[in-house]
Amino acid sequence: MELSFDTLDTPALTKAQLSAMLFDQLGLNKREAHEFIDAFFDMLFNELVGGRDVKISAFGNFEVRDKTARPGRNPRTGEEVTIPSRRVITFKASGLLKVEINKSK
Repeated sequence: MELSFDTLDTPALTKAQLSAMLFDQLGLNKREAHEFIDAFFDMLFNELVGGRDVKISAFGNFEVRDKTARPGRNPRTGEEVTIPSRRVITFKASGLLKVEINKSK
C-alpha cells in the first residue's frame, strides 16, 4: 500500500491532508480517517510525554533525552545565566529514509 502525496498544495503536510488522503486513496470514510490520524498522533504524543522512545520502521526514531543544566549567556546583556535542565525530543532518520532523500537530489 502506498499513499500518493502529489496533490499537496503546500510544502507542509497537515493532519487534515493526511486524513483526506486516507479518505481518497484507501476508501476510509472521513470520520474514520480523521479518527485514525488523531489516534496515531495521540499515541505518538503520549509515548513521548511518558519518556518513551518511538521507533517507526523505515522512517526513523524519536528519542526523549535529558539535557543537564549548563552555563549560558544572555545575548542582549552579556549576563551569565544558568540554562536549566530540560527534556528534549530528537529525531534520527532511518538509513532507508536517508537513502531515499538523497536519491531525489
